[in-house]
Amino acid sequence: MFESAEIGHSIDKETYDAEVPALREALLEAQFELKQQARFPVIVLINGIEGAGKGETVKLLNEWMDPRLIEVRTFDQQTDEELARPPAWRYWRALPAKGRMGVFFGNWYSQMLQGRVHGHFKDAVLDQAISGAERLEQMLCDEGALIFKFWFHLSKKQMKARLKALKDDPVHRWRISPLDWQQSETYDRFVRFGERVIRRTSREYAPWHIIEGFDPHYRSLAVGKLLLEGLQNALKAKTLKEPTPIAPLGASIDDRSLLESLDLSVHLDKNDYQEQLLTEQARLAGLLRDKRMKHHSLVAVFEGNDAAGKGGAIRRVAAALDPRQYNIVPIAAPTEEERAHPYLWRFWRHLPAFGKFTIFDRSWYGRVLVERVEGFCSQADWMRAYGEINDFEEQISNAGVVVVKFWLAIDQQTQLERFQERENIPFKRFKITEEDWRNRDKWDLYAQAVGDMVDRTSTEIAAWTLVEANDKRWARVKVLRTINEALEAAFRKHKK
Repeated sequence: MFESAEIGHSIDKETYDAEVPALREALLEAQFELKQQARFPVIVLINGIEGAGKGETVKLLNEWMDPRLIEVRTFDQQTDEELARPPAWRYWRALPAKGRMGVFFGNWYSQMLQGRVHGHFKDAVLDQAISGAERLEQMLCDEGALIFKFWFHLSKKQMKARLKALKDDPVHRWRISPLDWQQSETYDRFVRFGERVIRRTSREYAPWHIIEGFDPHYRSLAVGKLLLEGLQNALKAKTLKEPTPIAPLGASIDDRSLLESLDLSVHLDKNDYQEQLLTEQARLAGLLRDKRMKHHSLVAVFEGNDAAGKGGAIRRVAAALDPRQYNIVPIAAPTEEERAHPYLWRFWRHLPAFGKFTIFDRSWYGRVLVERVEGFCSQADWMRAYGEINDFEEQISNAGVVVVKFWLAIDQQTQLERFQERENIPFKRFKITEEDWRNRDKWDLYAQAVGDMVDRTSTEIAAWTLVEANDKRWARVKVLRTINEALEAAFRKHKK
């Protein structure tokens, strides 16, 4: 879920200085219109890793905009007055009026995360708090509020580097707070529970925006542009039932995407491939015969660029197994019967029993890929689908299903070469269609959709594995090895 926020987004000072004046002017205009219309309040929730620039970014927004119309609230320890009332009372009384903006530090997410990370309560209480936050935000949005939720992120390595630099700097050492040191010790738990909270509470009416916080220029422009776009869309909309579009973070700031950060030059030579392929196939065959599979089933999801080699990878997985152990479900356009049901219905009915393995060639992710890009569903539908998919995968994972998800990635030149090969070889010609060629024209739109999909649905429960598939040998071995590692991890977890 945090992959795109750890690839090193940055922007040079010259570009930053050139973009800020226009951004600041536009934010002030939007803020003035918000005040004039006075149709809805704006609530900005600030969360994330200590040292990722939360305070600096809000300070800068107060400089860019009119601070008289921004109410910054920090919720630390509860007062006696607050303790005497329902927990949400302290937030309700601080809500901004229509036409104004409220920025909340230490909000309901901060409280639940800190409590769980430090063991003040167990998962059941965290889940109750998450459900309460969802109900609160749904109610606020139904009443007309516009909610922005920002998670400022640093990798563990970046956080430690920042602390070391400040510790060694006598001038700025004072900037290290006790909370910084505390979180450096609990980073893994904080990120794990943070992912759980984001996964469960990112909804179409109040989506999370994950901001890479290492570079101050990048994070400032990213937050400013997201705020501006959300405000402008809400001010133009007749009602706030029209969701705010999701823009790729840094689309006009730092053009690199998650997929572009992959090293597609990796490869295996033929001898290494044969040896590793046989080893991983034998390993998979043994794992599916393991007695511990009686407590589990396995689902593998294959998505990827056209001609990325999904079929070949699936065949190498299936070649390791008894055909009675697995089922391959190819997903095409929904039938009339399937269209008459909720879109997840057709996937629910193909889930395997304990001890079995189902391979989905394409999957429920069509809602946020093909249907999104081709306009087969509304923006509200595909924005809502991220949360619905995460809920679906959490439900089946809790029931013992091991979920492994692959995106097979190739570059445009490799795809072109494979398309041409398919047209020139008679027994492969059936694989290439006019639709494949049309999809090439939408390469950038699909890349954006894939980036959003991974950021919003790559979770601890069901992580995405991005497979460098320019070399088919490398891809096939990586797929098998990932499935094997997922099964072994599930067996270890069940034993505990």
